[in-house]
This record gives sequence, C-alpha cells and structure tokens, in this order.
Amino acid sequence: MSRGGGPDNGGAPGRREPPIVFFGGKGGVGKTTMAAAYALKCADAGLRTLVVSTDPAHSLGDAFETRLGDKPVKVADALWAREPDADAAVERRIGEVTDDAYRALPRDIMPAVSRHLQHAASSPGMAESALADLLMDTMEEVPRAWDRLVVDSAPTGHLLRLLALPELLTPWVRGLARQRERVLDADRLAAGIVGGPAEAPEDPLLEKLHARRHKLERAAERLRGDAWVRLVMIPRRMVLAETERAAEQLAKAGFRLGPAVINQVPEDADPEPLEAARRRFARTGAVELPLAQSEPTGLPALRALAARV
Repeated sequence: MSRGGGPDNGGAPGRREPPIVFFGGKGGVGKTTMAAAYALKCADAGLRTLVVSTDPAHSLGDAFETRLGDKPVKVADALWAREPDADAAVERRIGEVTDDAYRALPRDIMPAVSRHLQHAASSPGMAESALADLLMDTMEEVPRAWDRLVVDSAPTGHLLRLLALPELLTPWVRGLARQRERVLDADRLAAGIVGGPAEAPEDPLLEKLHARRHKLERAAERLRGDAWVRLVMIPRRMVLAETERAAEQLAKAGFRLGPAVINQVPEDADPEPLEAARRRFARTGAVELPLAQSEPTGLPALRALAARV
C-alpha cells in the first residue's frame, strides 16, 4: 500500500484511519501487545511507522523481544519503536527551564530558582508532563518523518490526563505570556520617561512562551482531528465499566474513538459483559480476540495477531 493510506480499519466500515493512533485501557488487558501488532501491520502495509510507549512501566520491548531505549530503534522494515526514559525527559525539561531562567532572571535569585526546579523534578505529574512534551514533539514529526504514529499508552487514568494536558496548559501559558508582555510594556514606558530607547530588544522568554503556546494549541488540535483512541478491554464487568467511563470521558472531551479491542475472550466467557461490550462499541466497531495459550511476542507471533487487530 502506498504511503499516506492505511491498513484495514479494524471493523469500522467507511472510517479512514488517522495518522496517530493511541491504544489505551486498564492495566493488564494487553494494550501493549495490540499496539505492537497494529504498528507492525501498518509497517507491513508500507507506512513509515513509529510506535512509542508512554507507560513508565515499559513492556513494548518485551513485545518485540528487542531492547528499546530513549531513541527510536528499527525493529522491522518501515517500523521503529521507542521507550522514552521518563527520568531523562524530566531532566531535559528542567534543564531547558533553567536555561530560560538564566536568560530572563537576575543572577542573585538563580540559586533559589535552581533549588525549586530540582524539587519540582520529583513532584507528582512531572514525568507525565515531560512525556507529554516528548509526545507533542513526536506528533509534529508526522507526516514529515512518520506516516503513522502508534502510542502504547499508560493505563486509562494516565491516558486521559495525557490527552487533556495540552488544552489544560494552554491558558496557563497564555497567562504567563500576558504577564510578561505587561512587564515589558512597563519597562518600555519607564525607559521613555527617562529618555531611554523606545523599543526594547526582543525578549527571549516571551518568544519561548509564545512558541510554547503555539505548540500546545497545535497538539490539542491534532489530538482531536488527526488521532484515534482505540480502547482495549477484556470481557469482565469491572474492566468493561472502567472502559465505558473512559469512552464517555474521551467523547465528552472531543476525542475520536477508533475500533475497540475485546481481548482474551475465553470459550466459556461470561455472556453478559461480552454482549454489553459489543453493544457499547457497536458504533465504532470492535475486534474480538480469543484467549491465547501463550502471550504473542516477537515478530512472527505479532504478525499473526496483526491480521486480526
């Protein structure tokens, strides 16, 4: 298949697959395996595909039986995989903020600022924020570097926060930019009163804030226009309940759902949650996969599974 198209749409007739596909769901339902198999299917269809894990408990490398790291590793023809190091991403983020602070703040307060930033590095949510930054950077490489980006997401709650983060941060960054503009306007007014230059030089911090705002706005737009979330579940009541809540929250926030995956369906499956899952995801489509005797890992097993994902 030529680049820019896509493989079979997994049970949703008439729906063209977008260039960015997330696999999410409750922990232990097999979303990493589904992401790996789907990414391999895209690559086999001729699409330059990158699959990225945003789950700090990485297992994508186990699925491919390949050691993965912070940079993309080629695992098959047209397929690369990456397991970003959350700690390294946080350190990079702190380093960038520190550099910006040195350019914008008085030197005498920088020791206190540095201590604050190092404390912030261990705060809850910093790893998620850093991974969200990395994901936004990767999304901007589509379609220039990648035809298809597949994201093996953290469990449901983390996925919802990750998808919401660009839109949540945009007003905050916009407010910081307005505050910085007011400070610069006051400086220009003071300079005019005392006879200084009317025009101040370009402000690197303000430029950074505007660039950050534009990046967040692009990410929010692409997540709603160029992405699917494919929810993975197993036919159990509690898992279905969590999956339904996630589907409702995603739809309410404006995200599109792709075909769901009902995984690990045993021959003697409880018919009630299985039928409920079929009804709930009839509109988006749902793929049912039987309970396997062994976990599919490695390219041959993933390729066999890919034909059904």
